[in-house]
Amino acid sequence: MNYANIKNCDIANGPGVRVSLFVSGCRHHCKGCFNAETWDFKFGQPYTDATEAEILELLKPDYIQGFTLLGGEPFEPENQVELVHLLKKIRETYPKKSIWCYTGYLYDVDLIPDGKVFTDATEEMLSYIDILVDGEFVQAEKDLSLQFRGSRNQRILKIGDHADFEPQ
Repeated sequence: MNYANIKNCDIANGPGVRVSLFVSGCRHHCKGCFNAETWDFKFGQPYTDATEAEILELLKPDYIQGFTLLGGEPFEPENQVELVHLLKKIRETYPKKSIWCYTGYLYDVDLIPDGKVFTDATEEMLSYIDILVDGEFVQAEKDLSLQFRGSRNQRILKIGDHADFEPQ
């Protein structure tokens, strides 16, 4: 798996100050995507044990409220195997910090058994996520007034126990 970027003080992708990982690889190719360079699975740099250690270290300060996973597309099958291990490690190391994830896939369609991208890792990966923002970005539904999402069709779903945000 490759990743495009790690932001150590992200305030745009969830509440509070967060650490965010932007993974590479996305098959959605949404028109108007803010991060189109991450569509390429080979973009960026390889995700390694050192990358994981860096993320865990960045999460250490008390002022960091949580971790956000986005991309690219975290739920591409190629990315799930690596990311489930990272999310598990974050949950074990920082049980009180929230975990957010952005996906263009739909929670109740694509991420269920027999869904488009359901793998052996999907259910475990979802078990570590507190807030899931799902749905492709749709240019015609773009709304800059929305909090933590880019288009009106996207949903903010509370799926975990450590949610630090109440979807409206």
